[in-house]
Amino acid sequence: MTEPDAAPSSEPSAEQGADTGPSRRPRRRHHVDAADGARVRGRHRGGADERFSAGLEALGALARDGASVSASVIDTSTGKALLAVDDTLVQPVASLGRVLLLIETAAQLEDGRLHGDRLQRMARDTATGAGLWQFLQESTMQVPDLATLVGASADAWATNALLSAVGIDAVRERAEALGIERTALIDRVRDRRGPDDAPDASVAPAGELAWLMRGLALGEVVDEPVSNRVLGWLSLASDLSLVAGAFGLDPLAHRALDHGLQAVVVTGSSTGVRAEAGILRGPGSSVSYAVTVTFDDATLQRRLAVVEALRTLGTEVLEVVHAPSYR
Repeated sequence: MTEPDAAPSSEPSAEQGADTGPSRRPRRRHHVDAADGARVRGRHRGGADERFSAGLEALGALARDGASVSASVIDTSTGKALLAVDDTLVQPVASLGRVLLLIETAAQLEDGRLHGDRLQRMARDTATGAGLWQFLQESTMQVPDLATLVGASADAWATNALLSAVGIDAVRERAEALGIERTALIDRVRDRRGPDDAPDASVAPAGELAWLMRGLALGEVVDEPVSNRVLGWLSLASDLSLVAGAFGLDPLAHRALDHGLQAVVVTGSSTGVRAEAGILRGPGSSVSYAVTVTFDDATLQRRLAVVEALRTLGTEVLEVVHAPSYR
């Protein structure tokens, strides 16, 4: 993942040199037992590099308070697991599953099934969630522009319009072809979910998300042009409120290297859900990571505790990529 060009339409390049990626099934890795504080609902799997002691403790505190936690940090170049806390636990991740939609959109743009055609904003696409299109006068947009809105702001209307054009079955088939077994975009963005709707927009385990982000960084998700398109859209993401809140980057402009750092981040937030997957490149190394938390969102205090724990983990991610090479 090299430094992207300054122009908003440019795409950052993918890192090269690894021998694995999402084109193959994610490797099953051996995990040692972690501290009791990291034990969460579901089968306990965990372990951590010693540099993640504070993050492990913070996530453990959430678990003791009743939250369900899944986390994974891996070295982007080697695939070495640096942190694994119930990384196979499938949880709701709100809109974070849109990364699968962007992958299929990029693939269809590359192979010519999608062109620069303009999509009409339809009544079925409306949802009073995140994004800007609902506030704009323009009622039609080209597919690449809609993907830019999805990457930059998780735009609800743009997400639904793209999903209608691309097809949710195509998104699922692409995920299966990439060896993505448990991460799924299962429904469009909705203001309310009724008894006949899917209970969540998307679900994922942190381990699979981290490996998917690694594959994008290495140019191995479908191929390098597709990976680069997706990285370009996600590099515009303006939500650095969770793990990436510890990186000290400008949330509205972080495509270029800044103090030796470059981040690509995708988040998902809804009531009782906070999730993030990303890539952080630094002077010493690059890591791919993901963390998902579901919790009782009854009080602001509980929500802020989740945000604080994720930023604690982010501080240690930052320290790792600034350290000299440890491989």
